[in-house]
Amino acid sequence: MKLSSRAKSIGASPTLALDAKTKELIRQGVDVLSFGVGEPDFDTPSHIKDVAIDAIKAGFTKYTPSSGIPELREAVCEKLKKDNGLEYKPNEVLVSVGAKHSIYNAVMALCDDGDEVIIPEPYWVSYPEMVRLAGGKVVTLPTGIEQGFKITAEQLEAAVTDKTSLLLLNSPSNPTGAVYTEEELRKIAEVCVKHNIAVISDEIYEKLIYEGKHVSFAALGPEVKALTVTVNGVSKSYAMTGWRIGYAAGPREIIAAMSNIQSHATSNATSIAQKAAVAGLTGPQEPLEEMRREFEKRRDYMAKRLDEMPGFRCLVPQGAFYCYPDVSGVFGRKVKGKLVEDDSTLADILLDEGRVAAVPGIAFGTKGYLRFSYATSMKVIEEGMNRIAEVMKTME
Repeated sequence: MKLSSRAKSIGASPTLALDAKTKELIRQGVDVLSFGVGEPDFDTPSHIKDVAIDAIKAGFTKYTPSSGIPELREAVCEKLKKDNGLEYKPNEVLVSVGAKHSIYNAVMALCDDGDEVIIPEPYWVSYPEMVRLAGGKVVTLPTGIEQGFKITAEQLEAAVTDKTSLLLLNSPSNPTGAVYTEEELRKIAEVCVKHNIAVISDEIYEKLIYEGKHVSFAALGPEVKALTVTVNGVSKSYAMTGWRIGYAAGPREIIAAMSNIQSHATSNATSIAQKAAVAGLTGPQEPLEEMRREFEKRRDYMAKRLDEMPGFRCLVPQGAFYCYPDVSGVFGRKVKGKLVEDDSTLADILLDEGRVAAVPGIAFGTKGYLRFSYATSMKVIEEGMNRIAEVMKTME
């Protein structure tokens, strides 16, 4: 059989591939500490699990409307109004199989063959692959540690052509933890309105901010809202990664198109998980703040320790649960007797010699960085940082 050109144009997720490799080493009895995958180590709050169990016992195990059960779409509308100052009707909301699926649906609905899609760099690993699957052309805007990993309106303006159709924006950011200010977003929004560029605003880490505040891109005004699909979900904030519930809100015609695409791809998200998501959005919110405070403690510790490593520079991330240190200061040096040529080489050395797993920056489009997730226990973080420190002591 012949593979399609689209299938051959993409690769597997580097973060999930690293997670699989790490788990295989652990299965073999190797003591590996993984900082690779962004998955909270907290359990899903009990009141959410109880609702799911009740749904199973009540027989709520059948198909639902493809776009999501009415009570969940209503709960999303209430959440967006309360938290983000955004007014949407239930028919302007689509529930999908995770926020990743919501973004994929939006890309497929907004990107034509040959369209240019602008993606700030570093980016979440799946953004460019989704664009390629839709037949679009990826245009990346480089950033770095010096500019806080955030694009400027001037960069965006310079990148726009008559083929530009879409901007993918992520704040707080994976992999950097960068958070755009309202002023920065307003300047970017002016460019998007001027050139009629659609925006997918990925806000999945909204509840995990340690400095500043979250600003929803669509809340910047009616003209901006008309161009924006806001994506969020329950995976990160409610420790519900495996439940696979994400949602998108936007102009009715765009949401309708996304719903049509989803109806032919997956149909509805899991019925039981949808009931659980309603409980998350409408129930007690105290567990979110408890998790956020714990993540903040871990962030402070990890960022400090990484910044102290020889050859490393680490900004303190403002949101999400990742540190993204610049490790280019190690390039050309030897660690454990091995020449460090790039971030992938260093990641291999840390895994082989220190039994610590981190994701190379090249997976996110930027060379010279490593991503460390602090969505794991302080005990693991302390031991992992100690192991890295021991390995880096050998640098010559």
